[in-house]
Amino acid sequence: MQQGEQRPEQASRPGDGVPPPTPYARTHRRGGAVVVELRGEIDLGSAGQVDPHLTAAALWPQPLLVVLDLGAVEFIDCYGLSLLVRARHQVLDNGGRVRMVCVHRPTRKLLALTGLDGLFHPVRTLDEALLP
Repeated sequence: MQQGEQRPEQASRPGDGVPPPTPYARTHRRGGAVVVELRGEIDLGSAGQVDPHLTAAALWPQPLLVVLDLGAVEFIDCYGLSLLVRARHQVLDNGGRVRMVCVHRPTRKLLALTGLDGLFHPVRTLDEALLP
């Protein structure tokens, strides 16, 4: 952790409705936001470990900002993208906002090719995603 950086508050305490961390997903609070960190390959094979995190974040009563952090994603396929789109719809239906962090060039390219970059407007850092 770098100087001045906030330590994330774990959201996976008993009774809070957030699944424990998996090799593909971890959910935590950062300031007034819920951050879902995804990593590795997000596809049909990892969906069972990713989807519970996305759903829990989307249905979180507070805060109204959910950040999808794809900073450590190495690969995502159409099934993985569909999970993100569905989570976005759930967050919006719950009155929240969604921001996305994405630095992986192939993932950014896939978002652009599918037109989802216009839906998610990915930024390069978590700090940028957390700006008001």
